[in-house]
Amino acid sequence: LKSYNNFAYQIFGPYRDKMASDSQTPFTRLVRFVPQSDSNKVLIGEPESDSVDVGIAVRNGEEVKVVVWSGSSVLKPGSRTDQRAVIDRVLSPVSAEEVGTIRCIGLNYVQHAKEVGVALPDVPTVFLKPSTALGDPWPAPTVLPLLTQADDCGDYESELAVVLGKTAKNVPEANAMDYVLGYTACNDVSSRTYQLNQSQWCFAKGFDGSCPLGPTLVSKDIIPDPAKLQMRGLRNGEVLQESGIDDLIFSIPKIISFLSQSTTLPAGTVIITGTPAGVGLGRKPKVTLKDGDEFNVEILPHIGTLINVFQNEGITTAGQ
Repeated sequence: LKSYNNFAYQIFGPYRDKMASDSQTPFTRLVRFVPQSDSNKVLIGEPESDSVDVGIAVRNGEEVKVVVWSGSSVLKPGSRTDQRAVIDRVLSPVSAEEVGTIRCIGLNYVQHAKEVGVALPDVPTVFLKPSTALGDPWPAPTVLPLLTQADDCGDYESELAVVLGKTAKNVPEANAMDYVLGYTACNDVSSRTYQLNQSQWCFAKGFDGSCPLGPTLVSKDIIPDPAKLQMRGLRNGEVLQESGIDDLIFSIPKIISFLSQSTTLPAGTVIITGTPAGVGLGRKPKVTLKDGDEFNVEILPHIGTLINVFQNEGITTAGQ
């Protein structure tokens, strides 16, 4: 949070000052949420405070005030209004209806490839998650499937997620960033037994809720070089993953260009870009996710902390 505060005004303040007079105001970072005033509404807006880590603040029971925007989707946010609202529940920045098929890149960090003992790939390793895998941050529970519980194989993967703002196809690498709307945090929750027992990963990583996203969507204009971001993964407060995004094997422009070849990537497409070293599978002794565990994916500056509390399938409440 200290690092976040150091960057906040330097980046957000001048950007907002400049854009305030524009006819169509771009966003800095958006949050999609249910307000305290009406549990049946879903709103989008910008946190009033540039320095607040939305995920941490909501988890700690702090009041997070949001400047409401006129749109109903981060893909078409509209403009700022005079309305203010307080967050009750944070939602994924995009809805399941908007996200379509989630594109995923595996083995995309140098140190992660080394820890699992595989050669660096020559081309991106691609797998898919269905829209039903999309999950919200805490307080929504993140479910550990019965299959995962049976052999204790649940694992975490802290990841930077890219959200596309317009449809992409056959995009040259040099132009790929033109299609990016913004960035958020992701946990690519995985069942290792099923991943390692077959050559395709979609089943082992495609369970309901296995792709929580959030807490904010940060404009690419605020993060002109995502390689400068720092990411950590913490289970119950213990740091298990820590890396700069500059350890990526394939850059974000390369990934977007590769995925778009002869393939339409609609606006709203989420691309999760790989996980750094420190996954549970690579640790000795092995670390697995348990009922009641809290896992934080922290990406600083700007994005903040995605918090998820895990609960075994069939249990109604956990970590609240």
